[in-house]
Order: sequence, then C-alpha cells, then structure tokens
Amino acid sequence: MIVERPWPGRAAPLGASWDGEGTSFALFSASAEAVDLCLFEDGRESRIPLEDRTGHVWHGYLPGVRPGQEYGYRVDGPYDPHAGQRHNPSKLLVDPYARALTGGYHLDDAVFGARGDVQDHRDSAPHVPRSVVVHDQFDWGHDPRPDTAWADSVVYEMHVKGFTAQHPGVPEELRGTYAGLAHPAAVEHLVGLGVTAVELLPVHHFVSEPHLLRRGLTNYWGYNSLGYFAPHAGYSSSGTHGQQVREFKAMVRALHEAGIEVLLDVVYNHTAEGDENGPTLSMRGIDNESYYRLLPEDRSRYRDYTGCGNTLDVRSSHVLQLIMDSLRYWVSEMHVDGFRFDLASALARSMHDVDKLSSFLQVVQQDPVVSSVKLVAEPWDVGERGYQVGEFPPLWSEWNDRYRDAVRDAWRGQGGVRELAYRLSGSSDIYGTDGRSPSASVNFVTAHDGFSLRDLTTYEVKHNEANGEGNRDGESHNRSWNCGVEGETDDADVQALRRRQARNMLTTLLLSSGVPMLTMGDEVRRTQGGNNNAYCQDSPLSWQPWELDEDALALRAWTAALVALRRAHPVLRQRTFFLGRPGESGVKDIAWFGADGQELTEAQWFDHHQRTLLMYLDGDGIRMRSERGEPVRDASLLLVLHTGPEDTEVVLPPPPWAASYDVLLDTADDWPARGASLPSRGTLRVTGRSAVLLRADRE
Repeated sequence: MIVERPWPGRAAPLGASWDGEGTSFALFSASAEAVDLCLFEDGRESRIPLEDRTGHVWHGYLPGVRPGQEYGYRVDGPYDPHAGQRHNPSKLLVDPYARALTGGYHLDDAVFGARGDVQDHRDSAPHVPRSVVVHDQFDWGHDPRPDTAWADSVVYEMHVKGFTAQHPGVPEELRGTYAGLAHPAAVEHLVGLGVTAVELLPVHHFVSEPHLLRRGLTNYWGYNSLGYFAPHAGYSSSGTHGQQVREFKAMVRALHEAGIEVLLDVVYNHTAEGDENGPTLSMRGIDNESYYRLLPEDRSRYRDYTGCGNTLDVRSSHVLQLIMDSLRYWVSEMHVDGFRFDLASALARSMHDVDKLSSFLQVVQQDPVVSSVKLVAEPWDVGERGYQVGEFPPLWSEWNDRYRDAVRDAWRGQGGVRELAYRLSGSSDIYGTDGRSPSASVNFVTAHDGFSLRDLTTYEVKHNEANGEGNRDGESHNRSWNCGVEGETDDADVQALRRRQARNMLTTLLLSSGVPMLTMGDEVRRTQGGNNNAYCQDSPLSWQPWELDEDALALRAWTAALVALRRAHPVLRQRTFFLGRPGESGVKDIAWFGADGQELTEAQWFDHHQRTLLMYLDGDGIRMRSERGEPVRDASLLLVLHTGPEDTEVVLPPPPWAASYDVLLDTADDWPARGASLPSRGTLRVTGRSAVLLRADRE
C-alpha cells in the first residue's frame, strides 16, 4: 500500500486517471480545508493528504496505483448546516467522476452526517460504496452506429434487469445483466418487434432510499443516482472493479450490430443524498453549497423541484461541467446514441423559473458531441410553472403527455375528435413553431411510471399496497376505460374487449406522426396486478414475462405488424407537418372525415360526442423527402377510429380520394390479418371500439 506523499499531479482531468505507470486524482471542492485520498486494500484503509491545490481542485499523483484500486475521499472543512456547509471527515465519499463503484450500501446510522443538529463522527466506510480506478481499452471494432433518423425511430423503453431476469433463453448467470441484454435470445425479441432504439431506465450507479430499505424494499427503477460516470454495478455479471464498464460497452456493441440504438434515461436533476435528513455519500460532504440548490431563507434545507429531496444546482459552473463531462463520456467512450432527461425542467431553471436561455440549454446547444445525439426532455418537474411541454428548443424532442391523455380519453369514449386529430398528426399546435417538426413529439400511451397497457384496461383504481405507502402513491386514476369491471374476470366478452382496447391504443400509437415509444412488456400483456407505481418492486411483478399464452403471442404479432407497416409507409413517418392543402396529386396531404364519408364540418370538430374519426393520408404527394432529399411516393392510407361502444357503418370517401380500398388491419381481429377490398362510397362495418387501417387506391 502506497502511503508516501503523492506527487503534485494535475488539476485536470477530474476523477482518477491512470497513465500506465500511476494514477492522477483530482477533486473539486471550493469550501474544503483539507482533502484525504483514501485507498483500500485487503480491508485496510490508507489516508493520503492531497496537499496540492489549483483553484478549487485538489489533486495528486500516485505512482504504482493501478486500475482496480478501490478509493474514496474524506473532506474536512466547516460544518455549519445553516450556512450550507456540511463537511464531515468521518464520512467516506464517492468521487463524482468515478468510472466504477463497488461494494454495497447498507443503511446504518453512520452513513448520516449528523444526529439532529449534532455532527456524527462514526466512520461510514464499512457501509458505503467505494470508487474504483478504471482504464478500459475496449476493442469497438467498426461499431457502426445505427444513426436512425428521428422520423424513422421506434423507441422501446425498458429495464436492463427486468427484461432478461426470467428469460429462459438467456443463461441463468447472465439474466438481469448487461450481458443478458446483449445475448442473442434477448436481442432477437427486439429485432422481431422491429424497434430501432432501446431507452434504458437509469444505468448510472444508484442506491436505494433509506425509507425503502427500512421497509425491506429497494429502488428498482434506479432514479436515485450516485455516480454519473459509473455503470450500475448491480447489472454486471462479470465483476465490479471495472468489469462493468467493459460489459456495458459489449452490450452497446451487440445492440448496434443488430441495428438498435441505445438511449439512456439520465437523472441529473437530483442525487441519492436526498434532503437534509439524508445520507452523506458524495457531493454533500465534498461541497454541499456548490453542488445543491439551497433555500435562501434557511440554507440548512434544499430547494426541491424534483420531489426527491434535493435539486442539483446547474447554475454552478462546476455542476454544469460535471453534467456535460458525464454526457460526453457516455457518448464518446460508451458509444450511446442519446439521452432522455428525467425532470428536465429542473435543469433549465435559472434563478427560479424555467428558462429557455438557461446555461444548461445553451451549453448543450453548442457542445459538438452532446448536440449530435438524440436528446429527449421530460418537460416538467414538480416546482412552480414546471410544466413546459412544447417549450424546449428545436434541438430537443419531448415526452408528450398530452398525446397520452388524448389517446386514453378517446378510447374511453371522452373528448371528441379535435384533440385526438392534433395528436394523430404530430401535435402541430404544440410543436409547429420555432423550426420544430413532428419528431419533437415522443408519443406514448404508457411508460414505466403508471399502469402497464394491460392494467390500463383492467383496473379502475390503483393497487399499490405492496409499496408500503398506504396506496397513496402513484397516479390517482388510469384515465382509461376498463369495460366496467374492476380487475381480472372470467367474462369472455369483457376479456375480448380489453384485448381489443390494447390493440386500439397500440394501433393509434404506431400509426401517428411523431416518434412512438413502446413500454417493455406491453407487447406481451405484462401485468403489474394494478400497481401503477412499481418503482420499488424488483420481482416478477415488474419483470418481462417470457412464458406467453396465445393472447400474449397475438398481441406481440400485432405490435410487430404495426411497426412493420410504419416502416413500410413513409407517409406515417413525416419529417414535416401536414399542411391540409392539396399537393401534386390534387388531394389534400391530410384530410379528416366523419362516418358519412364527408369531410368534418366545424360543428363536428367541436362536438364532444363525435366518436368516429377518419384520417386520410395522401401518399402520392411529393412533400415527403428521403434523407437524401429525393421525393418519396407512397400508398395513401385511411385510418378509421371508432371509439363509440356500438357497432357502426362508415361510408368510405369517394373519388378523388380513392377508387377502392383494401383493409390492411382491423383491431376487431385477435391476430393481424388483411381483410376485404371495398369500393369507394361503399360501407365498412366497424365494430364498437375498434380501429381499421385501409389502403386507398385511386386507380
């Protein structure tokens, strides 16, 4: 063990950097009075003072320290919570720039910096993770990034562990890991669906909140980050002393080889240290007032725009540097293809309000690495005026919860057709200004947070009792229609209608303009038993099922067929908004009809009892362009959505819209299948609460 005084080293880069002979360590802290680097070997800890300082960066170089070395920091300085200062050298701290973490997090009183107002001097080292020196020279080979255009993307939101935790085709020792997701049996499912990107729930190293550990639960989703550079060690099958970095890269390479992009759900808005009563694990003990937003009237408390106890202070130049360094690392070194930013509004707040000219948005815009990948905002937080759907700059796409609500409302027989038509056609009312396109709208009907698709049509109320919060947590209602029968039932008609409702929502989602996002398991009727907030349920309740009955197989076939239709028809993947005006073909690029086969009147647009909507898409115009700019011609399509409960007859629009129609899909069918050919002005019998897609032939 090396214990002599380190060489001075350099202030950059931050973190631990191995050069082949030794390791340089650098840590930012503006308020520290002393910093000890702590090295661990064979259960022993050696503390080495970092006595060299450049600006606010404490640094040193230790010859002979190699990759795999466990380390941490102890930072001494003022302890004055009411002034925002919480230094405590008794607490071992994680390096915010650590490339890997090892060891568990155990809920012991020693992990807290104080008992009430009294500083706690018990040593936390036995109970907290340690940072690891990493140097990984990974052979990426060619690694062709799929680089799928946003307009052509179909995103699959998934959980690394949950997807393969019980996959029979994945070796047991690889299930629930990065290697498990990279296994051909797992990749085969994604390729079969036709998705172009996976959006992974958080893979930054995270720990569970104290209130969950006290109840014997854990944080399954992972929205409780501790290390912004470190792949979560719990998802590694090969080791936690840097092996998780290599395993993650191998997973990305395997998905890229299958043509699938990798997007990360990232949580830069808060950390695992929670509120003022939370543990001291990293930034709180390094430089509390530099890293976190504090209440000006009481700096012992945190400004909480996240609902998780604290908010990172992105106004601080060093916090902004940390986030941008992390993002560049995941793109440049880990080869990921984009990010979905959890509670992104919290990152865009200046003094208090969300600000489109905030430092974060400006820095992302000009960064040559980060601005080149896919960026998705969850455009809200829990603070005042935090709801910012449609307000992010043109570089960004956004989760569109108005799409979710409109589609759910429509299929439960509420809301009329005007709102639904806007969502089907790309939400131009939200994104049609400031140079944005339909791809700004990430459309979804379910997500990890809320009911699964099956539960959405099964439960009237949530059933979150297993979470131990008195069923008070989670969304208050499902905003969908559950056939009037709460929970599972043996009634064959009710079951058939529920399956059809799932097909209806998937059909609407995958045939809408914008970027569709599927949720893991919805394609195979995954149920959470009515739990709409399963963030702490690391069990088969949350995992992907692989023993599929006929109903699940049929829905998987439906999902794949819809994705294939979307891929086959450019008219469903518009790169610009529809204009509602005639093109070269002489008909409008998009037109809306009622059940009588006539274009909707103004009165019908605003009639909240209108339950039948026909969307005509002209595929014969030349407004669509390929990526190389050439005109693209396609078949014209007619989508019939009938959200009323009774069967009805629809008159098909006459020439010049079409001379005849071919039924491509009808959600009244359990399995996807082509149907009959029909003349224009003919009638189409439509089952109550169903959707039909037709090809319109003009000749």
